[in-house]
Amino acid sequence: VLAEVIKAFGAPENAQRMEEARDNACNDMGKMLQFLLPVATQIQQDVIKAYGFSNDGEGVLKFARLIKSYESQDPEIASMSGKLKAMFLPPMTLPPHGAGTGGVAAT
Repeated sequence: VLAEVIKAFGAPENAQRMEEARDNACNDMGKMLQFLLPVATQIQQDVIKAYGFSNDGEGVLKFARLIKSYESQDPEIASMSGKLKAMFLPPMTLPPHGAGTGGVAAT
């Protein structure tokens, strides 16, 4: 099922939908949730409903929890899960060392 979900993200029409959503989000995390996440959820729903998951956000959450539970047991599932997440989550960058430690000097 996970392989089919990944394949669905690669389908030309879905890839275009994701690209448009990414463009609309402009790397803003709030806008990612607004534009990108619903498209990603819909693409997953279209695949997983054929495997008994409900055709709503809850079905996608159950699917994600199931995948998470198998990640530690199967390196292939862990790898595919990482690929899936990379398709709709922006890469996380760490702040420079020492950033966010207050920054306001006492006077």
